[in-house]
Amino acid sequence: MMMDQNAEQLRLLSIFHYIVGAIIALFSLFPVIHLAVGIAMVAGAFENPDQGQPPPTWFGWFFILFALAFIVIGLAVASCVLIAGRNLSRRSGYTFCFVVACIECLFMPFGTILGVFTIVVLNRQGVRELFAP
Repeated sequence: MMMDQNAEQLRLLSIFHYIVGAIIALFSLFPVIHLAVGIAMVAGAFENPDQGQPPPTWFGWFFILFALAFIVIGLAVASCVLIAGRNLSRRSGYTFCFVVACIECLFMPFGTILGVFTIVVLNRQGVRELFAP
């Protein structure tokens, strides 16, 4: 009975990892607006002789670089969460799932809740046996 309960909890954790991974991916795409503004600054879209000096070009590059960094890091974390969800359903990659659960705790509130529950479930002896090769 305990093995069935552990298997069911791993299945639920896997589903929730897919959901939280999609949410993280969605939120990591918000800086696309900043990316567009930065590209417009570099391309000179804000140059208007009636309104004085346009913003400097380096400011546009600042927008572009920080937006790209945020998007890339966010999508990388989302990919790791999605892979951890797949690994939980396949019962493989115990260490990877544990590390991703620890990293998820940084993303409040959903990541924190899911990360803590995942850590608690993965620390059970019965669950460790399910991950054994």
